[in-house]
Amino acid sequence: MKRTEIEALFDRFNELTVLVVGDVMIDAYFWGKVERISPEAPVPVVHVEKIESRLGGAANVALNVKNLGGKAIICSVVGDGTKGDVFRKSARDSGFLTEGIVDSVDRMTTKKTRVISGGHHIVRIDEEITWPLSATDERNLLECIRQIFSKQKVDAIIFEDYNKGVLTPKVIQTVTEWALEKGIPTAVDPKKDHFFSYENTTLFKPNFKELKEGLKSDIAKSDLDGLRTALQEICNRMNIRTTMVTLSELGIAFLDDGEFNHFGAHPREILDVSGAGDTVIAVAAMALACGWKAKDYAPLANIAGGLVCERVGVVPVEKDKLMEEAVRLLAD
Repeated sequence: MKRTEIEALFDRFNELTVLVVGDVMIDAYFWGKVERISPEAPVPVVHVEKIESRLGGAANVALNVKNLGGKAIICSVVGDGTKGDVFRKSARDSGFLTEGIVDSVDRMTTKKTRVISGGHHIVRIDEEITWPLSATDERNLLECIRQIFSKQKVDAIIFEDYNKGVLTPKVIQTVTEWALEKGIPTAVDPKKDHFFSYENTTLFKPNFKELKEGLKSDIAKSDLDGLRTALQEICNRMNIRTTMVTLSELGIAFLDDGEFNHFGAHPREILDVSGAGDTVIAVAAMALACGWKAKDYAPLANIAGGLVCERVGVVPVEKDKLMEEAVRLLAD
């Protein structure tokens, strides 16, 4: 592809509005040093030097959309307690509208706390509820989404599933039907619980682990013929146009309208793979909304996922850096 095509795509990103529906969370970080072992148990003692709170889950997908120049609208359900307040404030401070966020008396806001020393995770502590939304919360979320559709044009919808209960079969089916009626492309980052609930969506992007779990397959990551068969099964079973699977150090593979292809990973200094899938789905969905085909947006998304792995913690991609790398690696 030509440099001018890449630059034109990145300019088009600035015009997009993307609805991100799914499980949001707070990613908290305790950064410190380990200098001794606890006398109470054979565990490291971390001397905390900095505490940080970031938007995570579906909200990190929204951050990627925003960093790429688009407008992201987060649609999710959070608890009505302190962590919910922290999430809303963080979302507002990051420039997001919170009209799609529903408060629930029945749920807590998911929080993942990571303790990191010397660039390495020592431990992660999860606070969460994973059961499906109540009928009331489900109804309130769908009404928020319906109101958003009635007020503004949406260019793409991303379903970001972390198995925390927000994406129920009813939410998935209803939003997908609305998208089909309006001609809006839908992109899915699935988990195993509702792997086969995303019928009639446009782009379905599991990672390799999710692909194996969803299909109950023992396929090898390097088996390209097997991957093609697996992706074709998903497309046929759910009437999906494009299925794309991320393969970590082996890059990315996709099946688009029956055409299979694979792109290898570019050499990177990998520090942390957390959040890479969020970046991949954001880039792919935005390029899809701009009319790009998988053969063009898959290698771009592959580069973006690699870039965020060079940083510790869950972080969104940097637009300028991505465009620089895309021009260097993809332009004719």
